[in-house]
Order: sequence, then C-alpha cells, then structure tokens
Amino acid sequence: MTAERSSKNEKDTFTVEDTKSLLKCRYILAFLGFFGFANVYAMRVNLSVAIVAMVNQTATATQNGVIDSCPTPNSSTISTSYSEGEFNWDEKTQGIVLGAFFYGYVVTQIPGGRFAELYSSKMVFGLGVLVTAVFTILSPIAARINFPLFIIVRVIEGMGEGVTYPAMHSMLAKWIPPLERSKISSYIYSGAQFGTIISLPLSGWLCSLKLWGGWPLAFYLFGGIGLVWYIFWLFLAYDSPTTHPRIDEKEQAYILSNIGPQPEDRGPVPWMKMATCLPLWAILVTQCGASWAFYTQLTELPTYMAQILHFDIQANSLLSALPYFTSWLTGMFIGTLAEWLLAKNYISLLTSYRICNSIGTIIPSVGLLGVAFVGCDKLAVQLLLAITGAFYGALYSSNNINHMALSPKYAGTMFGITNAAANITGFLAPYVVGLLVNGQETLDQWNKVFYLAAAINIASNLFYISFASAEEVPWSKDKIVTQKEQTKRIKKHSIALRMRRKSKIG
Repeated sequence: MTAERSSKNEKDTFTVEDTKSLLKCRYILAFLGFFGFANVYAMRVNLSVAIVAMVNQTATATQNGVIDSCPTPNSSTISTSYSEGEFNWDEKTQGIVLGAFFYGYVVTQIPGGRFAELYSSKMVFGLGVLVTAVFTILSPIAARINFPLFIIVRVIEGMGEGVTYPAMHSMLAKWIPPLERSKISSYIYSGAQFGTIISLPLSGWLCSLKLWGGWPLAFYLFGGIGLVWYIFWLFLAYDSPTTHPRIDEKEQAYILSNIGPQPEDRGPVPWMKMATCLPLWAILVTQCGASWAFYTQLTELPTYMAQILHFDIQANSLLSALPYFTSWLTGMFIGTLAEWLLAKNYISLLTSYRICNSIGTIIPSVGLLGVAFVGCDKLAVQLLLAITGAFYGALYSSNNINHMALSPKYAGTMFGITNAAANITGFLAPYVVGLLVNGQETLDQWNKVFYLAAAINIASNLFYISFASAEEVPWSKDKIVTQKEQTKRIKKHSIALRMRRKSKIG
C-alpha cells in the first residue's frame, strides 16, 4: 500500500498543465515542418513533369521507334509545345536524369540522422532544405551548360534533401509529447504529399508557358519558395523546448514532463547488432519493395502518360498528382482507424503493422497490374491510379513507424538505414525502366515495367509479415533517468528560462 501511494504521489507531482495559448511553440514547429516537407517534395518531383517539356519528344519517339502506343486523339487539346524540347535524351538517359537525385539522397540519410542527434537537428533540417532550394534554382542553368553538370547539381540537391527526414525524427523526439506524436507527426509528414499535389499540376502549367522557355519556371518558383521558408525557419524554430527563448514556461514544463524518462547516454550505435536484426531487415526489405513501386509511379508515369496514352502536359500533371491526393486523405484515415483498433485491444501492435503494410503494398500492386491490363482506357487508368495512391498511405501506420517499436533509442538511426536502402530504388527503378523500354516504346514493354514493380512490392510484403516484430530488441534497452530526476530537470529548466527573461528585461 505504501509503495502504491508513493508511486501515486510521484506520478501526481509529475503531472504538469499545458499552456492555454493557442499559438504553442510546438504547433509553430509543426507548421514550419509541414511546409518544409511540402517544399522539398515539390522540388523533388517537379522534374518528373518538367522532363516531358525538356526533352524533344518527336526526335526521341523517332529514335526509339514508338510503334505501339495508343491512338492519338483527333482533338486539338493535345499540347505540342513540349514536343520540341531542348534536349535529345532517350529513355535510358532520362532514367539517369530522374535517378541522379537519389544518389545524393541515399548518401546523407544515416549521417544526417547522426549529426541531428549529436549536434543540432534544427541546423541539419534547415540547411538540408536550403541546399535543396539553391541547387534547384541552379538546375536549368546547369542543364543548358552540359549534361554532366546537370547530373552533379541533381546529386547535390539529393544530398541536401536526404538529411531532412532523419533530422525531423530527432527534433520531434525532443518537442512532441508521446500522446501527440501520432497526430503531429502525421500532419508534418503529410506535407510531402501536399507538396507533390501542388508541384505536379503547377509544374505542368508552368511548362506550358512561353516565359523563359516554360520549364525552368518550375525550378525557379519552388527553389525561391525554399529560400523564403529558410528565413522563417531560422528565426522561429529551435532545437528543443529548453533552448527556445520565447516559449511559454507552462508549455516547456508540459513538454518536458510528458516526454518522460530519457536515456542518460545514447552511446555508440550498435552497428553489428543492427546488421543481424531480422525484424529490421524485414522493415528494410518491404520499404525497398514499396519504394520500387512508388518511384516507378512517381518518376515514370508522366512519361508513359505523355508518350503512350497521349495526355497533354497539363492533364498529365494533374493525373500524376491524383494518387498523392488520395494518399494524403486515406493515409490519415487509416492511421486513425489503426490507432482506434489498438486502443480497443481488438488487434495487437504487430497485427496492426502487418495489416496496414499488406494494404499499402498489395492493393497498389494490383492497381499497377490493372494499369497494364486496361491498356488505352484512359478513364480506367485514372481510377486505378487514384486507388493505387490511396492505399499507399497505409504504410505510414506500418513499416514507417515500426522502428520506434524495435528501438526508441536508435529509431532515428534505424530509419536512416532503411530509408537509405529504400531510396536506392529511386535511381535503380528509373534506370531499369530505361533499359526495359529503351528503343521499344510500346505498350508491351511498359507492361513489363508494371509487372516487375507489382511483383517486387508483393514479394517484399510477404517477407515483412513473416519476420516483422513489434517488441523492443534487447540491445536497445538502457539505464534511464527516473521520473524524480526528470522532475528536477524540468524545475531547473524553468528557473533558467525565468532567469533569461529577467536578464533581458533588466
């Protein structure tokens, strides 16, 4: 009885009331994070549409021998402005262009996570967006100088964006109380879909303009927005509640109390134990499979829809954005549903991961197979793309968060590892697509692309549901700070915050 009272009293003293202010600092962080991810994804995907206007499609079609595409509509709505692009790149070369970004993106995943954990997550995330913005603006200039320089610029752009996800993971661990993480994390990361939704149709419209050649505007606009965003990030974002000079004292105490006991020392990363962790391999394999299908759709469908289905560039970009719009909506719904089922104890955490992962891989794979089967039926293609994109959102409630269950301590580093591996498919998938269809721009060759993506995605899901786990691995557990010590730290930070404010007033 005494122990229970003691425990209860300790818990009671640990409860802190949140500030009543509507403009909380963690909400400002979420707002900035949302638009940060929206912007980097807009800068990432604009090339998927712009390349249709950049490449001389007439010369490429003649060179590659497009002999089995869908009938060209008699309507005059087909845009011919992009058929006379500046660059004579065949499908293989276009695959290299589209994949170059991911060479850099893969390289900085793990270092970005570690630098954010050890130094400043604000600095790493902010510089990542800034570098991406600067080199996005330089992309049209580099492309017109020579091909190798354009590839180098795209690689550096990828290196900048590669640090953003791991850095934000590190930042959220310091800022967001556990009960709010699902909601706020979903909001922040949904910026990626939002940026894609905005970028694809807007880039298509910009490419249709005559100003400066049209397609360079897609790079200048989003790169410029990235520069403006960085200024706001520089002055409004901070690494943690303890370093924010303007945070409400109640909000600071609330965050620190709810984050709970923290590890005393992160120590070195157990690389060998991670390398032999089968559940981590399960995450890695399914992320690679899902990414192969995702990047096939993201980078190659605009070309397929332009050259085979003959959509004009604006309709093409709108339809390419459709899967991400449906993913944005249903992803949050599936996450909420999974959370409700877990709260009611209807399913276990592992079962939730398996179900959501299967939904997010099998149904999109069936959609890709459907695109191959319906051929030139444009309406059916549009519906299948919408369905395919909708269920990709289920992955945010499965393998994307599974790292936190395996090891809360090293979740950021583990995410960097699996995300780096998964994004190798960002340059591998376009390259393989180029090999499959190069010189044979036909429906049959494109069908092979969709069959391959679906097969890889389904096979990787089978591996995941066989070997996934929702239990914390033994080597992740460590000595932690007690609640009593944590309470002392909160009081110490509150006193320090008051002292800083008094010194400024004085």
